Amino acid sequence: MLVLPVPMIVALVLGFLFVRAFVGKKTPKMLMALLLAAAAQSFLVGLVQYYGIDGLRWLQPITASAIPVMAWMAFVEASLRARLQRRDLLHFSMPALVALCVLFLPVVIDAVLCSLFVGYGSAILVMLRRQRGDFAHMRLTSGQIPALVWRFIAIALIISAISDLLILLAKIDGNDEIAGVVLSVTSSIALLTIGFLSLSPDIAIDIALKDPIDDSQAALSSEQCQAIMNELNALQTQERLYLDPDLTLARISRRMGRPLKQISMAINTTTGENVSRYINKYRIDHACCMLDAGENVTNTMLESGFNTKSNFNREFLRITGKTPSQWQQQGST
Repeated sequence: MLVLPVPMIVALVLGFLFVRAFVGKKTPKMLMALLLAAAAQSFLVGLVQYYGIDGLRWLQPITASAIPVMAWMAFVEASLRARLQRRDLLHFSMPALVALCVLFLPVVIDAVLCSLFVGYGSAILVMLRRQRGDFAHMRLTSGQIPALVWRFIAIALIISAISDLLILLAKIDGNDEIAGVVLSVTSSIALLTIGFLSLSPDIAIDIALKDPIDDSQAALSSEQCQAIMNELNALQTQERLYLDPDLTLARISRRMGRPLKQISMAINTTTGENVSRYINKYRIDHACCMLDAGENVTNTMLESGFNTKSNFNREFLRITGKTPSQWQQQGST
């Protein structure tokens, strides 16, 4: 009976996810590149570790170095800008740097790889904290889920670095067999986590529009923030942008003709919330009015700008303290 090692099974799963994403044509390019890099890395681990093809061992660290780079670029694509800029190309030099280490300074390969995984994972976590969950091209109906997904991806990158350190310590102690088990288990778990999370529908991005106006401006004054909020509130009241289920921060930026960072900063400063929560407050207020008028929950959800019941129920409970059904029962008594 044919038995495949764990890394090969992981490679097949990730390869299938890549093909599905490619055929579906809805997954951003950088996320598909991340899937492909993870599949290639798992496949190489299987060939070297279980099939004894040592001639490919030199390639392992090079393909591994592409994973944190692709994860970072996918994060940038979702949160900052949909199209790469020249400065972004510097990140793609990391695999070339690792290749040079393989050729001329192999003793530092493990340290370089650990630094890359920890560095890019930490950078994602830092940016998530700075942005408070505001993503330029992600649909605002997803709420806090995109930030949570990216946090898990960042942690998976850091765990990969920790597994490399454990492998190195095992080799130093002469426990090559333990090193192989650690490599198979930890790398497979990390790669599978990254692969499945990268296909989460909540981190799908909308790049139909050109990038929003960039913002190099420093902090806004309280008067400037309030002026932006007055303009934004009037826009919501008059045009009811919040009813668009595909609404993103980038679309709001284009509609207002203001840099998205200014809009995000104004909302954060004046309300203490991020953009998603600000928009969802309007949506839930609209939903409450529909429920009070006797509309059913499903139609209310769809007509209020939500496209999944889980997000609708979660936001409704957060804002009103009740579920939609409880709200209906309260109105009928």
